[in-house]
Amino acid sequence: MATFLGKVVQPQKSKLCGSLGGPPVTAQRIRLKDGRWLAYSETGVPRDKAKFKIILAHGFTGSRLDLLRASPEIIEEMGIYMVCYDRAGHGESDPNPRRWLGSEASDVEELADALELGKKFYVVGTSMGGYVAWACLKYIPDRLAGAALLAPVINYRWPGFPKDLSKEAYYQQAVGDQWLLRVAYYAPWLLNWWVNQSWLPSPTVIQGNTFLPNHLDSQFRDRAISSGIFHQRRNISTLQGEHESLHRDLMVMFGKWEFDPMDHLLPPSFPVHLWQGCEDGIVPASLQKHISQRVGWIKYHEVPDGGHFLNAIPGFDDHLLKTLLLQP
Repeated sequence: MATFLGKVVQPQKSKLCGSLGGPPVTAQRIRLKDGRWLAYSETGVPRDKAKFKIILAHGFTGSRLDLLRASPEIIEEMGIYMVCYDRAGHGESDPNPRRWLGSEASDVEELADALELGKKFYVVGTSMGGYVAWACLKYIPDRLAGAALLAPVINYRWPGFPKDLSKEAYYQQAVGDQWLLRVAYYAPWLLNWWVNQSWLPSPTVIQGNTFLPNHLDSQFRDRAISSGIFHQRRNISTLQGEHESLHRDLMVMFGKWEFDPMDHLLPPSFPVHLWQGCEDGIVPASLQKHISQRVGWIKYHEVPDGGHFLNAIPGFDDHLLKTLLLQP
């Protein structure tokens, strides 16, 4: 019986890019110390001429192609170089079955060194990519010149949250999402099986149909779906399977953290900015605000009419770059 159950819940093995029978390699990649390949995409001015160098960590169902949509004039004028990479298991980057917060920070550091970005660089984490920014603040703060978190996903179990506040926010989620987070925390080995059972409560974050109260968010997603971009983006992200990309994201983000961002981070010597939309239907603004109140060195930017997809707001990426790079 145990053998049978093991086969039932065991996820299908990923077919690595470039391997026999696997997807072809089309992206630029670097080889990490542990032997994994990490894919990336660059934009902006040439590396050797850049005044500012930024590493971007994409969100859920994202990839190396999720670069900031800043105006060419701003990028050229300020001398900005940006690189976005496929996080482990996403796109054309090899999976990391032992992925954890520390390994995410290590991947960022190794990418910076391979591309010769210098001793200091900036990190921007969007949505699920926010946990990469938190990890960098914890494990490689000496390498950072600054950091920005855009509507970063939170872990409801961080000890720094008052129980009544986190509980209230948790139960505002769809029932399927509540169960998804429980499984990711208590039984991560069951996650792949769970999300593929049609008779269980459907997780909206996996299906991409979370209720979005913000009008711009809703329009942005509807246009992405109708144009095919939504599914194309997801297919790129899950090129090597959903388990090592999406499911592994959920295990790391909603599993047991090695530190609490509200209590276990030293005040950095560089600026850290956090943007949060008040009408975000994915990340509770109430919990984000509590983080900013607990962590006094975070420069908190509340966007009154903003939702989750802050990059969809016209001019937002230009504002982000000017604020992160030019403000002390």
